Amino acid sequence: MTDQKTWEAIWLGIIQGITEFLPISSDGHLCVAHALFRTQSAANPGDDPVELFMVLHLGTLFSILTVYWREVLALIKQPRLCLLIVCATIPVVIIALPLKDFFDATLQNPLMAGIGFLITAIFLVSAERLETQKYPLQELKVWQAFVIGLCQTLAPLPGVSRSGTTIGSALVLGMQRPAATTFSFLIAIPAVGGACVLYLKDILEDKPHSSGITPLIIGGLVSYVVGWFCLKWMIRIVNRGKLRWFAVYLLFVGLATIVWQLSVRSSAAPAV
Repeated sequence: MTDQKTWEAIWLGIIQGITEFLPISSDGHLCVAHALFRTQSAANPGDDPVELFMVLHLGTLFSILTVYWREVLALIKQPRLCLLIVCATIPVVIIALPLKDFFDATLQNPLMAGIGFLITAIFLVSAERLETQKYPLQELKVWQAFVIGLCQTLAPLPGVSRSGTTIGSALVLGMQRPAATTFSFLIAIPAVGGACVLYLKDILEDKPHSSGITPLIIGGLVSYVVGWFCLKWMIRIVNRGKLRWFAVYLLFVGLATIVWQLSVRSSAAPAV
């Protein structure tokens, strides 16, 4: 019989596989979904979900590598593109890495996710209004890659979409939408991969896990399979669709999450 944690990992893997490649923040959706699971089960509400979240991200990272393997191998012959990816990764290492513990704590804060959803909505609307779509990826400048990387440092906050901030900033800087999407997923490989590596030691060590090994494995496999099936479809949606529709969705989800969390906190507050 499948236990509750395994079912939760399966559902969160599906959510991760679908939301990772849309500009709507997979971390925000995982944070909110995990909180809902905690309220509907007898599981310890203090369970740390970060290990599971990282394995789910590892699953979708392999989805990216599966779909973009030709582009990844081609990087060997494109030193300038490698340089641009490195420039976009530097801000993550300098800014986001030292704040790892802070970001981990926010992953268990649905109210923060609600606020992050609203931030992403504003970002997407602004990007669509300001985009010019002039330049292909080959014409991206080093300083522009660095700016895109700076925007990526906001991504560890739940509700703030990594693809939303990187694609949006690339559009504002003048990149064509397909090029912005491709670059966004390419710079996800070192950023997300590096974050996952930081947690692999703890996950592989012989010690108790808050999530358990079996849910981690199953959740990672589910996120990989769902992500693999969804990735190309999602890319077409982002390239052809209107970013404002994602913003409308995020506005609704963000406000609903904030209202829910404020009501929970007010009901939990001691009477005066």
